Amino acid sequence: MPLRVVPLGGVGEIGLNSMLFDDGESALLIDAGLMFPDDTMLGVDYVVPDFGVLRETASRLKGLLLTHGHEDHIGAVSFLLKEFDVPVHGTPLTLGLLRHRLEEFGLDGAARLVPIGRSGRFRIGSFDIEPFPVCHSIPDGVGYILRCGEGVFVHTGDFKIDPRPPDGVPTAIPRLARLASEEPVTALFSDSTNVEKEGHSLPEGFVEEALSEIFAEAKGRVIVAMFSSNIHRIQGVLSAASRHGRRVALCGKSMVRNVATALELGCMALPRPDILLPVEEAETPAGRGIAVLTTGSQGEPRSALTLMALGEHKHVRVREGDTVVLSSKFIPGNERAIASVINHLYLAGAEVLHEKISEVHVSGHASREELQLMIDTVRPKYFIPVHGDPRFLYRHRNLAVERGVPHPEVALNGDILEFSGGELSRPGKLAVGRFFVDGKGVADVESFVLKDRYQLSQVGIVMVVLALSSTTGEILYGPDVMTRGVVTENGSEASVEEAREIVLKTWEESGVESRKDLAEIQTEIRKALRRYFNKRLERKPVILPVVMEL
Repeated sequence: MPLRVVPLGGVGEIGLNSMLFDDGESALLIDAGLMFPDDTMLGVDYVVPDFGVLRETASRLKGLLLTHGHEDHIGAVSFLLKEFDVPVHGTPLTLGLLRHRLEEFGLDGAARLVPIGRSGRFRIGSFDIEPFPVCHSIPDGVGYILRCGEGVFVHTGDFKIDPRPPDGVPTAIPRLARLASEEPVTALFSDSTNVEKEGHSLPEGFVEEALSEIFAEAKGRVIVAMFSSNIHRIQGVLSAASRHGRRVALCGKSMVRNVATALELGCMALPRPDILLPVEEAETPAGRGIAVLTTGSQGEPRSALTLMALGEHKHVRVREGDTVVLSSKFIPGNERAIASVINHLYLAGAEVLHEKISEVHVSGHASREELQLMIDTVRPKYFIPVHGDPRFLYRHRNLAVERGVPHPEVALNGDILEFSGGELSRPGKLAVGRFFVDGKGVADVESFVLKDRYQLSQVGIVMVVLALSSTTGEILYGPDVMTRGVVTENGSEASVEEAREIVLKTWEESGVESRKDLAEIQTEIRKALRRYFNKRLERKPVILPVVMEL
C-alpha cells in the first residue's frame, strides 16, 4: 500500500500544525496545534484545524505524536479527542502541559496519554517510530523518524542547533547522520520558520546574559514578559535574577501553572530555594530586589502585563523606575496591540526594552545555515518544507535545490503526497478547513460571522422596528430607528429622522398584498436605507429591519 502524507495545517501559515501519515493499514498524526487570531478575527480566541477530514481514516487512526508543548502544536488536541479516541504520545513535559488544556475541556480523565523518551524505538500499528531530541525554546522537544513499507521519513518538528543547549541535550545531528549513512531517507519534512534569516541562530544563553546585565543595572523592579511555555527562557530569568539578589514573582495563570509543571517534572530547577516571591509582595518598596515574570508579551487585551500597564492588575502596577522587558518576538498581526501596551508602560513611568532595540530575545527556530546543515546531514530523496508562510516554504525549497536534493516539493494544506515504490505522486487534494473558536464552546464560529463582526466594527448598525396589523397591514407601532456606531455629519438625530421617513415612505409605496409578506417588506426597507446611508454618508452600515405582525 502507498503512504499518503497530508498536511491538515501549518504549511502556508504559522500555526495549526498537524500532519497525517496514512499507509492504508495504519494512520498517524504528528501534532494538533492551534493558531492565534489576527486582528480581523474579532472576538475569536483561537483557530483549530477541522479534523472532520479524518473520519474516513478513523478506523485505522492509531495515534497522535506530539513534537513539543507549544500551543501551535498541542493546542487543538482537545478538539481532536472530542471526536477520535486515539492515544497521545509525547515526552513528559509535553504531556504535562497538555494535561492543563485537557482539564479545561473535562478530558483529562478520558485521554490516553503515553509518555515516550527522546530516543529509542516503538511501534504504532504498521509504523516503526524513533523520536530524536531537538533544541527549541522549550525542553523535551523531539523530531521523529518514521519507518514503514514505503521507506524512512524524517519530521524535524521545531528545531535549532544550539551549541550550548540550556538542558544540555543538543539536536541529534550525529544520530541523523548515522541514519542517512545506514538507511536512505525517502523524505525530510523540515521547519521553515527562519529560512529568511542568514547565518546561525543565537544560543539561548545569549538572552540570559543580556537579562543579567539588565538586572544588574536597573535601579527599580524588572518586569519580564514572555510566553509562559518558553521554559528555557524562564529558567534563564530565574538564574539571572538570582545572581543579582532579586526574587521573582510569577504573574499570569499559565505562567504559574507551567512553572509548577516544569519544576515537578525536573525540566527546571530553582537557583535557590527562596527565589520565588508571592505576587502579593511585588509592590513592596524594595524594587531593586524584585523581578516580575509575567504573560502578556503580545499585548493581549486582558493579559497580566496589559492590566499592569493600565493600572488594573490586582497585585502589580507599573510605576516610575520600573524596567519592562518584552522577551519575545512581535508576532505578525500583534504589532498594534503591543505598541499600545508599550505606550501605556511609558506613560506609567517605565523604561521598555524589546527585541527591536535590545538583545532580549533569540529565536527557537533554525536560521539558514542550520537548515542547510539539516538538509546536508539527512540527504533525503524528497524534501518537503513545513511550518511557515508560503514564501518561507518556497525559499526553503530553493535552499534544498542549492544543496542538491533530487526532488524538493512545496505542499500546502490538504495536498496529498503519495509515496509508492520510492516515487512521489500528487493525486489530489483533501478539502481541509478550520474552525474559529469563540469561548469554550464548540468550534463553530463561521467565516460569515467574522465578516459581520468586522463590518459592524467598521460602519455600525441601523435597527428598524415596525409593527403591523395582522388583518389590515396598517402600522400599529413605529417605525423606531436606532443606530449604533454610525457616524453622521450633522448629528445622529437628523439622520435617524430622515431614515424614519424613508421607512414610512417604503411602507406607503408597498401594495396591500405586499404588506402581507413581512420578508418582502423587510427586504425593501433594507434596500431603501442602504441607498440612503450610502448616498448620505458614503458608508454601508448593517441594516437590520424587524417587521412583525400584531
